[in-house]
Amino acid sequence: VVTPGFANAASGDFAGLVDIGEGRRMYLECRGTGTPTVMLVSGLKASASDWAMSASGAADVFSGVAGFSRVCAYDRPGAPVGDEPSRSDPVAQPTTAADAVADLQALLAAADIQTPAVFVGHSYGGLIVRLYASTYPREVSGMVLVDALTEGLRDAETSDEWAVQRTLINGDIAERLTLYPALEQLDTDRSFDQLHAAAPLAPMPLAVLSADRPWGPLVPGMIADGVLPADVPADFGYVTDRAQKQAQAMLARIVPGAEHVTHTNSGHEIHKDQPQLVTDAIRAVVDAVRDGRSGLLP
Repeated sequence: VVTPGFANAASGDFAGLVDIGEGRRMYLECRGTGTPTVMLVSGLKASASDWAMSASGAADVFSGVAGFSRVCAYDRPGAPVGDEPSRSDPVAQPTTAADAVADLQALLAAADIQTPAVFVGHSYGGLIVRLYASTYPREVSGMVLVDALTEGLRDAETSDEWAVQRTLINGDIAERLTLYPALEQLDTDRSFDQLHAAAPLAPMPLAVLSADRPWGPLVPGMIADGVLPADVPADFGYVTDRAQKQAQAMLARIVPGAEHVTHTNSGHEIHKDQPQLVTDAIRAVVDAVRDGRSGLLP
């Protein structure tokens, strides 16, 4: 649905394309009432629809949050919806976290989304919301990071380990651009460098949720099934588990009073495996913002 003027993006149910300027449009969905607005930011190659999925039978995150506050989600360029292409206009790939931050700021302004807001980022979305909060600190009142991708992953690995990990995150970018030129591709190293150069975060309520299902035992079977390339070391899942544990612990220290939830009974997609857990974490941050607290924990 393309809605001229987008006046109803600021209140009421909304699903449509928003003109963000320079001839580009981005897809946005909003529902619910109340402040602060909760902005959901999906992982790599994942659309707004990602937050409306539940593998556990519990209510999905988008619906759950709409029950207590205004909630919005959007499609980044190149993020497909199942087998369908992105609903947002394409851009040249690969892109970086800074590109995503610029698009997010343009979208919020064009759609008249009320800020400061609570930002929730899954995986690559976590990298985006952290950089957004460093770039626009007055626009962010709280955050929830859902098994977020972080520069700490690269920092915790050797250069040889990172060369393998980078390929597992996004594949061979040159090859994928040839096969799927419009599909979202991430320049991981440039994005991590942008986070390293960013200003420290201001104190705010923060919840960090980390997956607790290990990759180590799974990788040999994934290689045998062709899910992972044959040249990936069979023990590389243990490398990922070790580095990710360090990276997630780092996230829990980026602001005072953050809550780190490590027992999630979930793989990487916690918002689908355990949507109620994610919804509860968002509600805790929203309540802390409403109460005027600067941290989630004392």
